[in-house]
Formats: sequence, structure tokens, C-alpha cells
Amino acid sequence: MKRTTLGITTALALAATGTLGANAAPQPVNPLLAKADALHAAAQQAGTISSALGLSGGEQLVPRDVVRDADGTHHLRFDRTLNGLKVTGGDLVVTQKAGRLTGVTKASEAALAGLDTTAPATAAAAGATLVVFALDHAPVLAWETVQHSVKDDQTPSELHTFTDAKTGQTLLSYDDVHNVEGTGQSTYTGTVKLNTTQAGSTFQLKDPARGNQAVNNLNNGSGTGTLFTDADNKWGNGTYTDKATAGVDAAFGAAQTWDYYKNVHGRSGIKNNGVGALSKVHYGNNYVNAFWSDSCFCMAYGDGAQNRNPLTSIDVAAHEMSHGVTSATAGLVYSGESGGLNEATSDIFGSTTEFYAANTADAGDYLIGEKINIRGDGKPLRYMDKPSKDGRSLDYWTSSAGNVDVHYSSGIANHFFYLLSEGSGQKTINGVAYDSPTYDNQPVTGIGRAKAEKIWYRALTTKFTSSTKYAAARTGTLAATADLYGASSAEYAAVDRAWAAVNVK
Repeated sequence: MKRTTLGITTALALAATGTLGANAAPQPVNPLLAKADALHAAAQQAGTISSALGLSGGEQLVPRDVVRDADGTHHLRFDRTLNGLKVTGGDLVVTQKAGRLTGVTKASEAALAGLDTTAPATAAAAGATLVVFALDHAPVLAWETVQHSVKDDQTPSELHTFTDAKTGQTLLSYDDVHNVEGTGQSTYTGTVKLNTTQAGSTFQLKDPARGNQAVNNLNNGSGTGTLFTDADNKWGNGTYTDKATAGVDAAFGAAQTWDYYKNVHGRSGIKNNGVGALSKVHYGNNYVNAFWSDSCFCMAYGDGAQNRNPLTSIDVAAHEMSHGVTSATAGLVYSGESGGLNEATSDIFGSTTEFYAANTADAGDYLIGEKINIRGDGKPLRYMDKPSKDGRSLDYWTSSAGNVDVHYSSGIANHFFYLLSEGSGQKTINGVAYDSPTYDNQPVTGIGRAKAEKIWYRALTTKFTSSTKYAAARTGTLAATADLYGASSAEYAAVDRAWAAVNVK
């Protein structure tokens, strides 16, 4: 990822939202309309931006997201096409202020001019789509196939495979269903309040205050399931014997995730469009997992071993739904170092959402899956202060990090985030003891979780692209910190120090 500064003037007037007349009363902003207006305005300027960036005549920019800062700065995220073909690894983020392009971050710096996009004579697999593949690779024509299946452990699979259209060589393969590994657990949030919807004489487990996000019962099957309903608006009994109990936890976890992103980061729903996602509980039979799927804009929870331990804790809900946020923003490819950053982003926001929820039965911590006993040994799934405590995750970056399973290479960013938030050494937080080491044996002083989470979110939404690796993540978080606190700030120095402490320089 390369960040450059451009001295180019262009009239990029994005639609203002919530603008008031001199004596007008404030009017509520419809997030769907505001998002649509911003994307429409970005689309109108796509040609001008393409010219300013020196893109070839056959290239087009397609707006995917717009982030607007309080000072009027806009961050415009575009996908790219070449002669009508999608360019995988062609996404970029343009920063604009006061009608001037001030910076651009590209997933790939490779030039596309002159690339022949004529469909090759070689046969393609059924359902394959012709694309330009430029992700960590010289641009080539490639076939993209998406194979939908169900794994032996009942997890659905959406396997994306890119093959060179000329040579047939496999360029990349990754699964776009992101899941948590493991065994099972039960409910730990106790008695909670839920927003529901009344329909006639019954109540639905649908939250009208949060984009109508709903919870369906799959009844140990698959598919869409059936919306939970109840006659007296009292849901579940706290045990697996009542199917609605898992629905309560799923609804509470989804609500806490929505509120966290809205109140901490100003984000309205996973796609920032005010639309709630669907949660589905009781997926499969003895299924000891949970997963997010972009294709259905939904997440599903298994019931664990013997269908008695639904995987519905707060941090699992926020982890899985944060995969959707990553998909809607940076689009970090779920493979190699970018996949590790994708997985770490979900761990980071799973943890910060748990802190935000401040639930007395499930206090915030820097442990992932600590309540669900997913491996059956009473231990957390992952540790952010010293990731290697799980026996698999990486504490520090190495040149082979891109070859490690993304659930374990994520440890590098998890460790960075913990150090940036809390610092190194021994300490106890909410009753949990931590002892975080550093690669160079030099101490790190934390800046607090409140600042660290804002830095990571800004980097994710305005700096990272689909191909971001650890070195580029360092660059992106430093740029995000400069935006928020200044390049000469103590926070900037702390980010630089925390990355060095996990051997990313």
C-alpha cells in the first residue's frame, strides 16, 4: 500500500447531510438517503478523479463507500474496472478536502494501461467470471469462481478461486465465510433488556431501533429459519431447553455491536446504511462454531456439543459482525497477511465491544471467546496480551507470517492493539491478569483503549485496502493517528513504538 500526496484541484462537492437554514429546526437524517447521496456525488466525480490519478481510458472508478470527517474531509473508497471487468486488487481510497485531492491509498500500484482484456479462448469453469487480477501480482486476466458448499463440520463455504485465464495457474483461493473455531458454551449475559416489535397480539425478536435487525430460529437446520415470536414479550429461560434463550443472547450481542459502532465510531450498522443484519441461532446439529456470511448479510450460531452450548457470547457476536464491517470498508482479502489483519480486526472490535457493553456477567477483557469454552479446556480461544499462549498464534511478525493460518497470524495485530491500549508488563484489568512481552524487550506505554480503537477504526475505513499487509498496516495506522492527534503527538510515537514491539517496522 502506498500513500501519496497530490497537488491537484478538482471540484468534488459531496452532498452535505443535515444542513440547516438560518432558522430551520434540525431535521433527522435518513442514513439510507445520506449514504445514497454521498455515493451518487462520488460517482459524478469518478471521471475527474480518474484523470487526476492518471488512470487509463478503459479504467472506471465505482464508489463503494464514503467517510466524512467533521472538518469536511472526505475519504472516497472506489473499486476499479478495466474495460468493464472488475479489477481484483484495484480498489483505492481518495482523500479530498475543500475541493482538492490531498492523498490516495491504492491496493496496487500496478499500471493497467495496455492490458488486453479480450476473453481468452481457453474454457472457463461453469459460473466463472472474467476479471483482472492485480492483487500482489502483475495484472493478468483471470477467472474467478465461487463454489458454495458445506464442510464436514457443517460450516457453509464460499470458496473464491482465481486462476490465470491464460496458463490455468491458481493465483489465489480463499473462503469468504469467516468463522470462529471450537467446541461449545452457554449463556453468560444474564437477564437483559431487548427491543422487540409488536405485531398484533404477538411480539417479534426484531429490533426497530437498530435497523430492524432480527433473530431467526433454524431449529438445528440451515437456510433462513423462522423469526422468533412470543406472546408476552418475555424470552427464554436461561437454559438450552428453551430455544429462545440463544435468541436472547444473539439479539443482545447484535444490539451491543450496533451501539458500539454507532456511539464510538459514528457508524450506523454494518454497512453504515442504517440496515440491521440477520442473526440465526441453532444452526446445524452439534455444530461447535459461528460464522458471518456476506452473501446473506447474516451470521449464524451453532449450539455446540450435544446442542447444549450455543456460541452466543458478546465477543463472538461482535467478532463475526465485524467481518461484515471489514468487508464493507477495507475488504481485506481473507488470505495471507491481509487475512490475518481481517481476523485481528474482528478480535479487536470483539474485545472493544465487550468492554463497551459493560455487562456485569461478562466483563470486558482482552481475551477472545473466554466464556464459551470453545476447546473444552476452560481456556479462552485467543489472548491479545500474549497471543502465543494459545500454542499457535504469533506474538511477533516474521517473514513467514503470510503463510500462517489467518486465525494465528492475527496475533501480531492483536498484540499490537493490546500494547497500544495498555502497554507492556504485568497488570490486572477487570480481574484478569496480563503480562505482555515485547520483541525487543523494551517497554511500551499504552495510550488507552479509547484512543487505540479510534485509530484502528480510522485506519480500517480510510487507509487499509484489500491487499494491506503488516508493513502497510503500520503506515496506515500512523497516518490515521496523524489525522486524529497529529504527526508530532505522543499518540503517534506510541503507535510507532507498539509496532516495533511486535517486530513491524
